[in-house]
Amino acid sequence: MQSSMPLPKYHQAYLVLKERLLDGLYNGGLPSELELTTEFGVSRVTIRKALGNLVAEGLIERTAGRGTRRVNASGAAGQNTPGSGPSHLLDKLVAINQSTTVTVLEHEHLPATESVAAALQVGVGTKVLRIVRLRSTSDGPVSYIVTWLPAAHFRGLTKSKLERKPILTLIEEAGIQISSGTQTVSARQADNLVARHLAVPVGTALLAVNRVVFDKDSKPVQWLQGLYRPDRYEYEMKLARAGEADTASVWISRELNTRIQ
Repeated sequence: MQSSMPLPKYHQAYLVLKERLLDGLYNGGLPSELELTTEFGVSRVTIRKALGNLVAEGLIERTAGRGTRRVNASGAAGQNTPGSGPSHLLDKLVAINQSTTVTVLEHEHLPATESVAAALQVGVGTKVLRIVRLRSTSDGPVSYIVTWLPAAHFRGLTKSKLERKPILTLIEEAGIQISSGTQTVSARQADNLVARHLAVPVGTALLAVNRVVFDKDSKPVQWLQGLYRPDRYEYEMKLARAGEADTASVWISRELNTRIQ
């Protein structure tokens, strides 16, 4: 079994401070370096590295004589605030995919295993297309995604097309009308392969997304298994009373002008 490695101390402090910033706990300014070193039990160099990451992401400013403060502490919304834009989650996923870049790591036709056959509702041994993609922003890698598609519907789906357009767009261009999807979100630790591609230590906790997309006849046309860096990806579900519409939003990278870095 793969042994896990703890996150570096500066990264642990960075994640905690970032969460507090996003929750609005430091609108009046951050504690001093000395206070933070005491709280986290680390050296000042470690805290400075954590703060440096927050500065690089545009979450805080550090000014001589004024200390460290949160940027845009008033909470003013950017152009793309949560809840704005397309209301359909699949439309939002397409819009986000267009704001990132994709590298296709693997592209192969294989006989469906039992798990793949069950997810796509095809017979065991049926030809399926397995695609492994690495999605990135200018800040670095965001997700490592394995996608399975029924090969019969996607004979012309090449690597170059997959790197140019979102896969949901390509599915619809193949004449398939997407109607719905089911998705679960959990957690998983990065193994050696995923850690290398996502530039994180082995054992880092990642968001694990399992998604099945259905056509208008409720037939599965895509099974996706994605692993996402939690410091660069966030999924939000807005709940409503019975009878009212629930909405979901996904954000990747601070380039999208959201509170997600």
